[in-house]
Amino acid sequence: MTQLQRYDFDSLSRALIGFDSMFDAIDRKFANSLGTNYPPYNVLKHDENDYEIQVAMTGFEKSEINVEVEQNTLTVKAEKLNVVNEEGEEDKGPAYLHRGLATRDFTRQFTLAEHMEVVGAEIKNGMLLVKLHRNIPESAKPRVVDIVEVK
Repeated sequence: MTQLQRYDFDSLSRALIGFDSMFDAIDRKFANSLGTNYPPYNVLKHDENDYEIQVAMTGFEKSEINVEVEQNTLTVKAEKLNVVNEEGEEDKGPAYLHRGLATRDFTRQFTLAEHMEVVGAEIKNGMLLVKLHRNIPESAKPRVVDIVEVK
């Protein structure tokens, strides 16, 4: 069995001044990814600037899902709400004879590249579809410089 190892980037980040945010991002990424393969998701590229993240949300209601963007991190969070019956007690619902669909709470984070914007989200057929668009400002696009001949 392969064992995952955690590296200490502190000594390396002290040697490379100015790259500390990059090492923090790497450390966060690996710390959050250990043992997390739930829920399953897909990342699609529709064209040069349009992307989509599909997250399997079977068993969750729209009110139990939260999609948030902060700086360059997209966070998808789902928490199963407790249903309370008329007596004020938690309603357990039916007893499962076989439970193959997981509905446990989760938080999944995606690091977005520079100039990526979340333009919308929808639930369709048990999938959360998060639409992304790369919006590169004119100042960051390549441009052709005219060459002037001087006589």
